[in-house]
This record gives sequence, structure tokens and C-alpha cells, in this order.
Amino acid sequence: MNVPMADLRAQHRRIRAEIDAAIGEVLDKGSYILGENVSLLEKEIAAYTGVRHGLGVASGTDALLLAMAALDIGEGDEVVTTAFTFVATIEMITALRAVPVFADIDPVTFNLDPSSLAAKITPRTKAIIPVHLYGQVADMKAVGETARKHSLFIIEDAAQAIGASLNGRRAGAFGHAAALSFYPTKNLGGCGDGGMVLTDDEYIAERVRLLRFHGSGGTYLYRYRGFNSRLDEMQAAILRVKMRYLDLWNERRRANAALYRDLLADIDPAILSLPAEAPGGQHIYHQFTLRCARRDDLKAYLQSQGSGSAVFYPLPLHLQDAYRYLGCREGDFPESERAAREVLSIPVYPEMERSQVEAVAQAIRRFAKGE
Repeated sequence: MNVPMADLRAQHRRIRAEIDAAIGEVLDKGSYILGENVSLLEKEIAAYTGVRHGLGVASGTDALLLAMAALDIGEGDEVVTTAFTFVATIEMITALRAVPVFADIDPVTFNLDPSSLAAKITPRTKAIIPVHLYGQVADMKAVGETARKHSLFIIEDAAQAIGASLNGRRAGAFGHAAALSFYPTKNLGGCGDGGMVLTDDEYIAERVRLLRFHGSGGTYLYRYRGFNSRLDEMQAAILRVKMRYLDLWNERRRANAALYRDLLADIDPAILSLPAEAPGGQHIYHQFTLRCARRDDLKAYLQSQGSGSAVFYPLPLHLQDAYRYLGCREGDFPESERAAREVLSIPVYPEMERSQVEAVAQAIRRFAKGE
């Protein structure tokens, strides 16, 4: 049985009539940039998350950039984040000439380790970027305590976590600002790039609103040195349709994750371990990520059995060639390095049939038994 890592065509087929109607309305109105759908989507996602403001931008990467720019993070400022994340998290720190400072991860959740974070704070630290990796909220109580102690900004990288929560509070509602991504394979994905900045702060919201439109808001009078980063109307219309299904899709991901747990429960954890949910957390399984000491062998075996899988991420950022200049060495962040050697994400998308989940699980069981 062929089981891809994601099946965007299956998702589209089920809601095609609604998507087509939404696109048709945009074409009929002829407004394509920062139009009515963008405004409505901003309000809908802000309300869903539990914050006052949502600002649509061109990508999740830009959402990080604009959130930091709105907080005047710039040359020489230090921003502490995890070494085990997608490159966009630190790419935008360096774009503003600030300095990324790495901390290690909790080996259970793959999120920022609070003790490692605390050790990285210096007088030059201006902000912390916790990443809610794979769809699970980081330990925001501990992150918040560190931030308050040192008067630091918190910018959540919630690109993989829309709908996830911790103790009833949703990802994106913990920090001074947060970044969402609407990349097509995300739990809420468009038909192209897109992103959003979330914030409760009126000042941050107003700055992002201007910064995303060349620093002017479209008036030809420029208050700030800005950017061109606007969520287009077509993407917003598509995302508004998909928002109606987000909770259902997240619950289906959770159901698929629960089925994997049942089917793989008796595998020796020394061979393969399953993802854990933090106490009080609701994981929305953007990825269902295993740990396996023979990760590459398992990946190859799954491919031979018709199942997709993916490694997020094969090399932590402190060891990437582009960031060697920061002076980190192998061994500096052992949990991030071990995760990069062991993690393997398997299909968990909401359109999966039970038989597909069972087929992937059966292949993993055969591998674990050495068959």
C-alpha cells in the first residue's frame, strides 16, 4: 500500500466546491492584496487563538522577521532559540543583524530546554524564540519565568502549532508576538506561501501593519524602513474555507497518532520510541515523530514498503555550514545532535484511512522484529 507523507490532493478533493467558490468571489471582486478576506481571516485566527490582533504576511518566515522588527531587535542584540528547528527561526534573526544564541532541547518533547535556555541569557539578550516543534507547545511557564526575570521579549515560533494548546491556552497566545505559517503542508495550509503575526499588543500590531507595507500602510508616506510582505486575498479566501475544518483535521491527526500508539505500544523503546505529550498539553501532530537509533535503516525499509517518511531535521543549526561563524562545535548541544541522528516522522495527515495507518505501523513492527 502506498502511503505518502502528505496528500494535499485528497484534502482539496473533499472541499473543492467551497474552495472554487471562494476563489471565484475574489476574482469577481477584483481585490487581490490586503482585501476583505485578509481582514476577516486576521480576525478569525486572532479570536481562535485568543489574542487581539492578527496581521497577515507573505510567509511564516516573514512573520518572524516582522515580529522582531516591530520590537526593534537589531544589530548586536542576542536572541536565544533552539538549535533543533527549521532554519527560518534563526535566518530572520541574522537578517536583522542580531545574533542567534542556541540552547539545547528537552529530549522528550524536542522543545526548548528551560535549563539550557536560562544558562544562555546575557546582558545583550533581548528576546527568546521558543519553537512549538512538531505541533506541541513548549514549556511556556518556564520560558515566561526566564523572560520576566530578565525583562525579555518572547516571540513564539508557532509555525507548526496552530490549534495546539497548553493548559487550555493556545499556541500563539503566550508571548509578546507569535508567528504562524500557512505553508501548504501545515495543519492550516494555503495553496502557496502565507503567514501571520499574532499579538495582544496594540503597538506591535500597528508597527507590523505598517512594516509589512513598505513602512507606510500604503499612503506613500513612510514612517519606518519597511518590507513588502502582504498576505494576498486569494490565499486568505482559501484559508478561510480551511479554517472551518481545522479543529476536525487536528482531531483526525490526534486520532491517527492514538492509533499508532496502540499498534506500536509493545515495541521495545530501546529500538524505537514514540512521541510524548507534555502534561496539560494538546499536541496537534503536525508531525508524528519517532526516535530510532537505526533511523536511516528504518527510513529505507519504510520506503521499500511503500510508506513515506521524512527527517525533520538531519543536522542541527549550530553545525550547519552557514552558521559555523557563530563558533559552535559538535558536542555543544548533545540532545539536539542526538535528535538529528534519530528522528523520523511518519504520515499522520488527517485524510489517512485506518488501513493506511495500520500498513505503516505493520511495516514498523516488521522492522523492529528484524523480519
